[in-house]
Amino acid sequence: MRPFSPEATVEPSSVSAPERAPDADRRAPRSLVVPLLVVALVAVALVAVAVGRYTVPVNEAARLLLDRVPFLAVPQTWTEAEAKVVLSVRAPRVLLSMLVGGGLALGGSALQAVFRNPLVSPQILGVSSGASFGGVLALLLGLGSAALVGGAFLFGFVALWLVMQIGRTRSGNAILMIVLGGTVVSAFFGALVSLVTYVADPYTTLPSITFWLMGSLATASYAQVAIAAVPVLIGAVVVIGLRWRVNVLSLGDDDARSLGVDPGRLRALLLAMVALMTAGAVAVSGVIGWVGLVVPHIARMIVGPDHRVSMPTTFLLGAAYLTVIDTLSRTLTPGELPLGILTAIIGAPVFVWLLRTSRRRGFGDV
Repeated sequence: MRPFSPEATVEPSSVSAPERAPDADRRAPRSLVVPLLVVALVAVALVAVAVGRYTVPVNEAARLLLDRVPFLAVPQTWTEAEAKVVLSVRAPRVLLSMLVGGGLALGGSALQAVFRNPLVSPQILGVSSGASFGGVLALLLGLGSAALVGGAFLFGFVALWLVMQIGRTRSGNAILMIVLGGTVVSAFFGALVSLVTYVADPYTTLPSITFWLMGSLATASYAQVAIAAVPVLIGAVVVIGLRWRVNVLSLGDDDARSLGVDPGRLRALLLAMVALMTAGAVAVSGVIGWVGLVVPHIARMIVGPDHRVSMPTTFLLGAAYLTVIDTLSRTLTPGELPLGILTAIIGAPVFVWLLRTSRRRGFGDV
């Protein structure tokens, strides 16, 4: 058995290399995509902390943030009100949106690679529903933030375990059974969430549960950033670190074994990391759909199916995408729109467009 080498240039796809060549030529140079996305994410973050009901000039926002960099003193040209808005209100919210967006998008990309199905996402597999039940249960019982994260992770993982058990109930198309199992598990935990909202106190607990379920970053704080950062970054580092092996896994279990990769252990580790990232994101933002389904497709359209590049691209795109969505949610109307509503309104037509544009070159390559 030949040991697996992380430098192996294995590209997962059912489409042969000569058939992919024209599409690959039209894609952006892959070596430039990640650095350009990092620059774009910084630009999006700067605009996001500057705009809002109290507008702060972008250059002043940049100077404020640079002044907080150790050993870098910037002469003060901003007002105390601008400093409070940028540093205390908008900066933690932008950091949280980047963590949640990146985690959900990368989780969707990992699941699509594990199940070799471009329609899979944490929401479709029931992970989001399980995590949301853990979160609303913690809210119902009046527990703290740590219990909220722990409950979201526990029930997100339980949902994923149930889906995997359903996928093993019969021989044949295991992936189809897993997706169908995800639908069943999602409906089951959705019913439990409805039960919790039914028994919750309509004057005290129910409003907070309802607002949390629709997805929002309105209560963002540095404490919440710390709560989300641990599970999301741990999961992201592990998943992105395994991106070479994910390429091998997408070739099929037999090929993966022949290359020295244990598909069972790798799949279990990836699923655990997806549950961890999803739970961390859901715990601080509620249920935000479509990010894990749409963003991985956009990333593959830009850089192709190679997970060595598409996974970091997906994380950065997801971070920028949800930051833009959150900025729109708090600036489009006098009130604040729940994020779940905006991501569904934008995500559904974008996904239909992606399906139409992918039809000519094969769905799995998009």
